[in-house]
Amino acid sequence: MDDVAGEFAAPNEAGRTGRAPAGCVFWIRGADAAFATTARDHANCSVGSLTHGFLSLEEAAQRDDVAAVLEAGWVDEAALGSLPHVEGDVDRVIYAPLETVSVAPDVVLMRIYGQGLMTLRGALPDLAIEGKPQCHIIALAKKGRAAASVGCALSRVRTGMKPEEMTVALPGARLAEIVSAIEDTAALDGAMASYAAKDSKRFVASRFEARTDETK
Repeated sequence: MDDVAGEFAAPNEAGRTGRAPAGCVFWIRGADAAFATTARDHANCSVGSLTHGFLSLEEAAQRDDVAAVLEAGWVDEAALGSLPHVEGDVDRVIYAPLETVSVAPDVVLMRIYGQGLMTLRGALPDLAIEGKPQCHIIALAKKGRAAASVGCALSRVRTGMKPEEMTVALPGARLAEIVSAIEDTAALDGAMASYAAKDSKRFVASRFEARTDETK
């Protein structure tokens, strides 16, 4: 496992830099390789550093990028102050493809589309569906609650997410339970989809017959 991923960018005018534009970029890289990151690696995104547990609210509030989002009105101080964040002393975050992990992960990340969210919501009635910033779903999952995010403008640009994609964070301790619930729900959804497909054929036939009558 590598200690880091990526090189440090040139600092901006305020001296802010890191090994990626934001911590959510490491989510993408972690699908391909195992590596560890520290607070310094995440430091280009102060909101992400806050939600991941590397910065306190007081520290994040002093950063130029937080000042920019507050000044723009993208979030307000109340929203910033109430953001879920990883609690306790965090010295590093380890990322890796799930199939390569030999110990239970704290959080499992997935990218899904609308149909996947439908199935997941059916499997997990307590699923939280969150908005901006996307990264706070990590903290929710660490606390035991599965959470999906519609994404945020910052993260979508930085990670290259497709317009139709969403991110889900699952509590690692609940993974077996969640997988079983997803499998059961997917089977039920499949049965209902088959029923709907068969039922819809009557309407396709009716439209064809109507067109045939019009041409006589």
